Amino acid sequence: MANYVDVTDANFKNEVLESDVPVLVDFWAPWCGPCRSIAPHIEALGEEYAGRIKVAKVNVDNNQQVAGQFGIRGIPAILVFKKGAVENQMTGMPANPKGKLKELIDSVL
Repeated sequence: MANYVDVTDANFKNEVLESDVPVLVDFWAPWCGPCRSIAPHIEALGEEYAGRIKVAKVNVDNNQQVAGQFGIRGIPAILVFKKGAVENQMTGMPANPKGKLKELIDSVL
């Protein structure tokens, strides 16, 4: 079972903005090497924080409306939403991806 939900332009509002728990959103694309490198860390944290956060993935090639709405210009871009608002974010692949992702998540819990 996946530790994340695929989010689209059509269901972004329901899955992310109206979520009862904070949501870590990974804006990515299949051709993006750093996106593929950070994905296992994001998915592992989805399992580690199960029930406390939701992990969502948005393919920017297929969902340009949402990517544009949040000003995504570079990927991977990770945004953490709480009660419908962006609370924290990062772009690119950090040196310690799991540690940096945990910091983003812990800041909203």
